[in-house]
Amino acid sequence: MNSQNKPRPGDTVVLTKLPPGFLDDLPPEDQRAISEAVGKPVLLNEYDSEGRAELQFADQGGMIHFVYVDPSLIRASK
Repeated sequence: MNSQNKPRPGDTVVLTKLPPGFLDDLPPEDQRAISEAVGKPVLLNEYDSEGRAELQFADQGGMIHFVYVDPSLIRASK
């Protein structure tokens, strides 16, 4: 993703996929919530000091989740 097309903090983005092993060792309810977020619009909060994108979304029960992913795994929401 080049810097011209790079989503900015505050943008709505789509988490396109999860890296292998991302859900390992997480509680089942977190695994389910994160899996359900793939392919759906989520909020890009910021990029951390390592360049990962911090994403925020609410599960079906309204619980807020935060995940950090490589920016190559997100795209701008249409």
